[in-house]
Amino acid sequence: MGKLADFLAGLKVVEDVESPINGKVSVIKSLAFGTYLQVSGLTQSGGIIVDIWSKTLKKIKTQKSKVKNCLILGLGGGSLVKVVKKYWPEAKIVGVDIDPVMVDLGKKYLGLDKSDVNIYIEDAYDFLIQNSKLKSKNYDLILVDLYVGDEFPKKFEDDNYIQHTRSVLASSGVVVFNRLYYGGKRRQSMKFGEKLEKIFNKVDIVFPEANVMFVCSD
Repeated sequence: MGKLADFLAGLKVVEDVESPINGKVSVIKSLAFGTYLQVSGLTQSGGIIVDIWSKTLKKIKTQKSKVKNCLILGLGGGSLVKVVKKYWPEAKIVGVDIDPVMVDLGKKYLGLDKSDVNIYIEDAYDFLIQNSKLKSKNYDLILVDLYVGDEFPKKFEDDNYIQHTRSVLASSGVVVFNRLYYGGKRRQSMKFGEKLEKIFNKVDIVFPEANVMFVCSD
């Protein structure tokens, strides 16, 4: 019945790949959402992720017409690169992801290989805290999407990590933290939002689909 339901919904599993970081990653084609990457039953790149981020970045675009440098922490298959380029075609993008499997699938199925982005295969925690070259950069836009499956690693909630994120943000820059917002995750996400309010001068909240995005600036 499961395969029949998928067929009727226009879903097709193109490839399953085992990742040492994310476990099983499925590449799925859908009549409704196109091609996307799924981990633990959740879409991680492509598909609805594009719509979720587009809603938030469209709002930011109305207030921030220019983005020269953008940092994506949690690049995955690269969906965010297309969304950023849609609103800020001139932006130079750096993307960081710990999982080479996700990045390779993004190149194979989602067009990441044709995207203008400087990719680092590295833990986003180590990249931000230990990479001295970042200290001389000021990013106008930082997008944080650091889930492993449906879990947001605790180390990325650490005050020190958030402060490091803030330290590479341009004076008029914006950083967006994406969190899941359903069931028990609602309370966790809002507690995280309260922490952000103690670090950033301004925190706006956007609710796209089953997510909450914290749009932070100074």
